[in-house]
Amino acid sequence: MTALPFEDTRDFDDVARGLVARFTPNVVRDAAGEVVWDGDSYDFLRGEAPETVHPSLWRQGILVSTAGLFEVCEGIYQVRGLDLSNITFVEGETGVIVIDPLISTECAAAAYALYREHRGDRPVTGMIYTHSHVDHFGGAKGVITQEDVDSGRVPVLAPDGFIEHAIAENIYAGTAMARRAGYMYGAALDRCAHGGVGAGLGQTTSTGTVSLIPPTDLVTTTGEERVIDGVRIVFQMAPGTEAPAEMHFHFPERKALCMAENATHTLHNILTIRGALVRDPHVWAQYLSEAIETFGDDIEVVFAGHHWPTWGRDTILEFLSIQRDLYAYLHDQTLRLMNKGFTGIEIAEDFEMPPALDAAWHTHGYYGSVSHNVKAIYQRYMGWYDGNPARLWQYPPTEAGHRYVEYMGGADAVVAKARASYDAGDHRWVAQVLDHVVFAEPTHAEARSLLADALEQLGFGSENGTWRDAYLSGAKELRTGNFGSPTGAMSQDFLAALPPELFLDALAIQVDGPKAWDLDIAMRWDFPDTDQTFRVTLRNGVLVSVPDGSGDVTVTLTVPQVAIGALARSSTDDAVAAGLVVDGDASALQQVLGVLDPGDPSFNIIEP
Repeated sequence: MTALPFEDTRDFDDVARGLVARFTPNVVRDAAGEVVWDGDSYDFLRGEAPETVHPSLWRQGILVSTAGLFEVCEGIYQVRGLDLSNITFVEGETGVIVIDPLISTECAAAAYALYREHRGDRPVTGMIYTHSHVDHFGGAKGVITQEDVDSGRVPVLAPDGFIEHAIAENIYAGTAMARRAGYMYGAALDRCAHGGVGAGLGQTTSTGTVSLIPPTDLVTTTGEERVIDGVRIVFQMAPGTEAPAEMHFHFPERKALCMAENATHTLHNILTIRGALVRDPHVWAQYLSEAIETFGDDIEVVFAGHHWPTWGRDTILEFLSIQRDLYAYLHDQTLRLMNKGFTGIEIAEDFEMPPALDAAWHTHGYYGSVSHNVKAIYQRYMGWYDGNPARLWQYPPTEAGHRYVEYMGGADAVVAKARASYDAGDHRWVAQVLDHVVFAEPTHAEARSLLADALEQLGFGSENGTWRDAYLSGAKELRTGNFGSPTGAMSQDFLAALPPELFLDALAIQVDGPKAWDLDIAMRWDFPDTDQTFRVTLRNGVLVSVPDGSGDVTVTLTVPQVAIGALARSSTDDAVAAGLVVDGDASALQQVLGVLDPGDPSFNIIEP
């Protein structure tokens, strides 16, 4: 592995370039006075790295925690360090276009206030979502209102497929993702050299109010142009890259290119460890090549939804080219070795990046990692099974744990051997072995304590911010108990924006199949707000919805009524109180509601 290029300090110049004003104190509160963002908690990130933090991650934390209002170029400003992501303001003839309004309304409002304090009280005249992840749209109502949009005063642009992907990710697997995100972002960790130092892409996620204002204008084709408040914008579609719905765009008059989240100052995720659809590094690299070819002759600055900009045409082209080569190399070499019979875990263990890529800071795995990205590429093409039939039908962790521990002479014997391995510095093996003991005997105090110590040491040595957070979060739960999901998977705005099809899909996902095996129900569901009707049946434990049709009972509800709680009511009376209108045999609806089984936002991770 190439030595870390500490002699290259250009990032420290770039992260401070264009500073207009700091945001001090860097704390944001909600209407009740609760802190939803505390950037000042990272003030300890200064000087040399302590022994408990990888020096490269420490460096990244210092850079990413830099907060304030910055000039990107004439007429384009960013507020950075007020959430996981950046918010960008593009000045038009009469107001300002907002790009990616952070996660929460409180942080977006604070950023907008900082901008107006130093650039004038400009109204928002347009909003652009670069892609379908919540840290790029959740704060929308902190800077505009639904009335602004409904009146036509503020157009909201997004890539084609935005609303379906933005909602589906949070509805379908949202509970599981939110619980795992608590580990990934270190939500319950203390901010200190022994705890959370940042997630590499940003420091952590804000915990305020998440909103959603659906787009009014979808961009569908590369080369499309829009003029918003006198500002000309040229778009490039990039679906299937860092998000299923994503786009880049160019401001020709300002020679500025927004790369959404496809070219940042870190190796990104092919599969995030919180869970998501596996991304396609092959098309990711292709769209970076297309951006270079399409806009490369007319750019002086490139910026993104995270980190700091890059200036100067030659420097930009080198940056984009190396980012392109990063994802292409991961893809192509994983496929090459896959076709030689190596499994994902085998490829990841010995995978080496080219020295020229390793020598660039922005290729390092602060957020994604070579290890888990290689495994994700293998998964994308080959799935979970590695072809070895001995691994085709393995025991789940608890049952395997009992058997491993018995084979190895009992829990006390395993812990004693693990302690010797810990003393020898083999923390990775200690974690692997004691995982079996904890799943076999979750109350074994010595095993829990030593596993926590091993995970902590693995976290201290990790260059990757999310790996560090995950290791330290596991250690914390072993020591102090389950901390649940610090943030919810869904907001009222998500529910309100649910199209009827996705609403019915969300119901289907919650059906407890075995409990519903003997039910045979047909209903008609009317959605007058969208003028849609569905025949909904529940048979063999499967809820199926098809357009039109009739049923034994008619259920009528409007889309806003979904938002006030009609999604998962335990009784017909509760559902009616929430706004549903039932015509016919109400017991049919009661039977459906009776077999709904919502997810558990506090399910165990580090123990059975």
